Amino acid sequence: MLVLDDVHTYYGQSHVLQGMSLTIEQGRIVSLLGRNGVGKTTTLRTIMGLNPPRQGQIRYRERPIQGLAPHRIANLGLQLVPEDRGIFPALTVRENLAVGAARPSDRTRAARNAERVFDYFPILRERLGQTGGSLSGGEQQQLTIARALMTGPELLLLDEPCEGLAPLVVQTLLQAIRDIRADGTTVLLVEQNVRAALQVAEEHYVMDKGQLVGRFSSEELQANEELRTRFLGVSARL
Repeated sequence: MLVLDDVHTYYGQSHVLQGMSLTIEQGRIVSLLGRNGVGKTTTLRTIMGLNPPRQGQIRYRERPIQGLAPHRIANLGLQLVPEDRGIFPALTVRENLAVGAARPSDRTRAARNAERVFDYFPILRERLGQTGGSLSGGEQQQLTIARALMTGPELLLLDEPCEGLAPLVVQTLLQAIRDIRADGTTVLLVEQNVRAALQVAEEHYVMDKGQLVGRFSSEELQANEELRTRFLGVSARL
């Protein structure tokens, strides 16, 4: 579904991604793990065209997409949920969701997508008239994901969705991610919370200093203490 082949991305003269290669198969939940600053968020931004690569190829459904504008990539069926959430605090939940709709004039599709997100995040139905800024942190994160889902994406890129959230809210988000995949959306998850990633993702790419260390199953990560300690900063079995 998505292939990165020898991708190199820079910020100015800083060489952040140094030959990044990965493959995301349709219908999977895949995590991208590593310590802070190794290039995980840059990988997502590169896929979405926000930081185009200087070298290498990105293919989505066999089509090269590197060099396309971010809105054109989104129109192909990819959506990014950024780490900073980026909701509109002065708009209501209803209005935030309306902004996320791919074609606001298509009321039938918008209504169908809204029902799906309310199934994932029932609290948002109760908060429709509230402004985004009045929501709790967990509710804002749910709204951010829901807004991205209003386009009906085929591939959802999630950047640190569990950061700073209470354990109960994290479990709500993880169940929603499972349900999103069950409904046909492929998920690429960047997550610092390794325990959370292991609960939902079937396979895991581990990064270090802009490069791929390897691709591992949950069982392999659990069994390899040296790998967890060196590249994830987690020594205890999860």
